[in-house]
Amino acid sequence: MTEPHDDPCAHCEEMMQPYLDHMLSDDEMREAEMHLDECEWCRRRYRFEESLRRYVRQAANQPMPAGLKVKLAALRIPLE
Repeated sequence: MTEPHDDPCAHCEEMMQPYLDHMLSDDEMREAEMHLDECEWCRRRYRFEESLRRYVRQAANQPMPAGLKVKLAALRIPLE
């Protein structure tokens, strides 16, 4: 079985969210940036994650139509 650190792309995938959150050490940030500079696949993955976060932030700022609120409320499962 391959450990994530043995596969640079798996390690990059594991570190993607902490990288986007700026939660890595300076050394880890540099390591991630070096890999992103060298790996097209991971760079595309990073751009996707970054754009998804931007979209979610923008969508969260949009008012929700009243009809959608009613439909979502109807889907709630009561907690016991």
